[in-house]
Amino acid sequence: MGYNGLTGLGVHWAALCGIVIAAYLVGSLSFAVIVSRAFRLPDPHSYGSGNPGATNVLRTGRKAAAALTLLGDAGKGYFAVAIVQAAVVRYGAPPEAVPAAALSVFIGHLWPVFFRFKGGKGVATAAGILLALNAWLGAAVLATWLAVVLVFRISSLAAVVSAALAPLWCVLILAADQMAGAVLVISALLVYRHQANIRRLVSGEEGRIGGSRGA
Repeated sequence: MGYNGLTGLGVHWAALCGIVIAAYLVGSLSFAVIVSRAFRLPDPHSYGSGNPGATNVLRTGRKAAAALTLLGDAGKGYFAVAIVQAAVVRYGAPPEAVPAAALSVFIGHLWPVFFRFKGGKGVATAAGILLALNAWLGAAVLATWLAVVLVFRISSLAAVVSAALAPLWCVLILAADQMAGAVLVISALLVYRHQANIRRLVSGEEGRIGGSRGA
């Protein structure tokens, strides 16, 4: 490999690393905490399930704060992926940057550097990521989530089932490419973050929507 080839390879990896770091930092913006501070609400880690997400923020009774949390967490996932997709098309960024950004923004949400690595479970952020990757993919996963919620009225069950089926939807809609691998890892991490919910589901102790447990 000549000098130009080495230089090009260096630029390629530098761009990829920069995208990964930027996406992780965007993911580290925990909107449950940010919105709660803006509304002068308690830290979402300190009550309810202790999960910094929209469902827990809703326990304060402030629907607007919960809605903003949901939009913020979903929006950062969408933004991180969409902007990298645009960079691939317009500026020739490495194509693998898209799945890398998807994983990085999701990991940032789960383990945010700005909030002592205590993040949420990733449902809203994953939804934003999938919608940015492909509108049909996002719609299929959201439809799965909604169907489970309407039948069982258990948010965590809907999240786990949707995560389990997301890789299948990805293969059917996008074919088995790099994105399928990224979606598989995101799904596995989302299920992992719902371990406590899964244990309660198995024991029959998980609360339904409108109850005091869950999230």
